[in-house]
Amino acid sequence: MATHETLEVKVDQLFAEWNKPDSPGAAVAVTRDGEVIYKQGYGTANLEYDIPITPTTVFDIASVSKQFAAFAITTLAHEGKLSLDDDIRLHLPDVPDFGNTITIRHLLHHTSGLRDWVQSLVIAGVAMEDVISFKHILKMARHQKALNFEPGEAYLYSNTGYNLLAEIVERVTGDSFRQWTNANIFKPLGMTNSRFHDDHQMILKNRAYSYQSVENGAFKHAVNNTTALGSSSLYSTVEDLAKWILNFDSTQIGEQTVIEQMHQQGVLNNGEQISYALGLNIGEYRGLKTVGHSGSWRGFRSHLIRFPDQKFGVVILCNLDTFNPLRLAEQVTNIYLADVLAPIEASEPKKAAPAEDIKPETLTPEQLTEFEGDYYTEELDTTYSIRVHGNQLIAQHIRHDDILLTYTDGHFLGNTWFFPEIRFTRDDTEQVTGFGLTGGRVRNLHFEKKTR
Repeated sequence: MATHETLEVKVDQLFAEWNKPDSPGAAVAVTRDGEVIYKQGYGTANLEYDIPITPTTVFDIASVSKQFAAFAITTLAHEGKLSLDDDIRLHLPDVPDFGNTITIRHLLHHTSGLRDWVQSLVIAGVAMEDVISFKHILKMARHQKALNFEPGEAYLYSNTGYNLLAEIVERVTGDSFRQWTNANIFKPLGMTNSRFHDDHQMILKNRAYSYQSVENGAFKHAVNNTTALGSSSLYSTVEDLAKWILNFDSTQIGEQTVIEQMHQQGVLNNGEQISYALGLNIGEYRGLKTVGHSGSWRGFRSHLIRFPDQKFGVVILCNLDTFNPLRLAEQVTNIYLADVLAPIEASEPKKAAPAEDIKPETLTPEQLTEFEGDYYTEELDTTYSIRVHGNQLIAQHIRHDDILLTYTDGHFLGNTWFFPEIRFTRDDTEQVTGFGLTGGRVRNLHFEKKTR
């Protein structure tokens, strides 16, 4: 039987390539049967001052934050201060009435239809290194003109929904979200290095800086000025998050009914069950039930996974954009749970489908000119200019590089993630009047063609 020391050496080997003074890295903590059985840091938290990563290094844990917002809301529901089936406008009357009721439960399960603020703000010209405050995000939500879909009809991940959950906590309790989580989660659990970041200029002790990989093995800062309370922006350590993992069994904070409710998966209007519960993904790995969440923001990458039946958990926090903490967490699990994991089934290589001989559709420059013009969306208060450049239609924005638009099957595909597909609209006389932008986490965002 492998000793703890042998297992720890194997874990260290997984992180060996980053465990050097000139590389960003990661921290890991492993829990089992109510105890932290291993915690370690690898690589560097700050490349300019050669500060090593330790189990007490503070990272932005990105979307792993969502389970804390879900815990807050579920606790308030248990206390009778709200209901998960409340119309969100009961608590947030400044959110538009879209004609369909959005409940708190819809926000928790990502079934509200609200557009995701990340893609929306980038469409509006905001850069990820800009200051993006909680207030900016809430303002965008209040200006939304339509939903991606009717609430409950589909699952589509929306950070915006979790920001509104944080705002509901503030409205219901009278405390700031940071104050409530400090008093009701972090202080009782002894998570002394954890706090929601509601001021991008806040001084944070032991903070890791986030980095992006560039050519020739070098790195650059991935500047992070975001305070997206509820959906992200929790700064924590693997040491603290191990305490959070253990609380799911010990219930040092939170009634058992609250913990159980957090694990209830969402159900769509058609009765289909989704894997997303309340800030948690319910899944399976090699035959074992898993509960967890990943996070990704700027150069930070995170993954927290629990195997509830085995009382086993892993949390990994990284400060480099090329890290894959999910894969690393699985590899750590392979080391510790080797005797109970199902064998890895060899999959047959998939045969590539024969390539279809499809000739790309093209429009002449003369045909493309009818789409030229300036298009404005009131929802984001931003304008794109559509122009013909050579034989190509392009979309131009003052804060973005030109976006190439390729014609196919009656619509145009953009060559960037935030502007993936547009379909032009026409009036009764066949004149172009606008376009709808669809793709990713935004659907049918309407732009109106300006009249000259």
